[in-house]
Amino acid sequence: MPLDRTLKIAPSILSADFADFGREIEAIESEGCDWVHVDVMDGHFVPNLTFGPPLCKAIRKHINTVMDVHLMIAPVDPYIEAFADAGADIITAHLEAGPHTHRTLQAIRATGKKAGLALNPGTPVEAAQPLLDLCDLVCVMTVNPGFGGQKFIHGQIEQVRRLRALIGDRPIHIEIDGGVDPETAPLVVEAGADVLVAGSAVFRGGSVENAEIYGNNIGAIRRACENVTIQAA
Repeated sequence: MPLDRTLKIAPSILSADFADFGREIEAIESEGCDWVHVDVMDGHFVPNLTFGPPLCKAIRKHINTVMDVHLMIAPVDPYIEAFADAGADIITAHLEAGPHTHRTLQAIRATGKKAGLALNPGTPVEAAQPLLDLCDLVCVMTVNPGFGGQKFIHGQIEQVRRLRALIGDRPIHIEIDGGVDPETAPLVVEAGADVLVAGSAVFRGGSVENAEIYGNNIGAIRRACENVTIQAA
């Protein structure tokens, strides 16, 4: 079947209330998110420390959509099986995290999970070309990874456009991670993206007791992209 390229919004729980992840996830799903994005950071590959497989396993029962796990860690390979066992649907590793990215993507697929490849702002998208046939998703970082709430790097829009051309008719999602809000979302969607990770832009102002704010924020991003045509191959 052809890939569903309709717009998907994947709130990052990095911006949620860490003490109430279960209800936070239930709230964003009830308010219309498509995927749940989990940013895993190791304090080594990126300058922050967040979640491990036990947290992913604990929140899995609260997720009814897609658990999109973004591994900002190095090395990656020793932890793939643990995150797969924890319930990830998509496991994304960084091209820059190790010398054998081809093997990493093979290892992710061997677990039965979808394989994602993430690219830092300093990495040209052409570096992903030899790996595309092993990818179900390519994540273009539009901030330097490691922290939420950073400013969108506008130079990455052209990277998205070039990536879309490289992908052609392959069934690969293009995901954007960093600085996504109603102003930047239509820019990357027009360039070819179909999955938008949004943290503070979704969670800002809301709570599990006031979840309609999450819905309003998600809706604002969707409405901003309504009249934008995703670039064809």
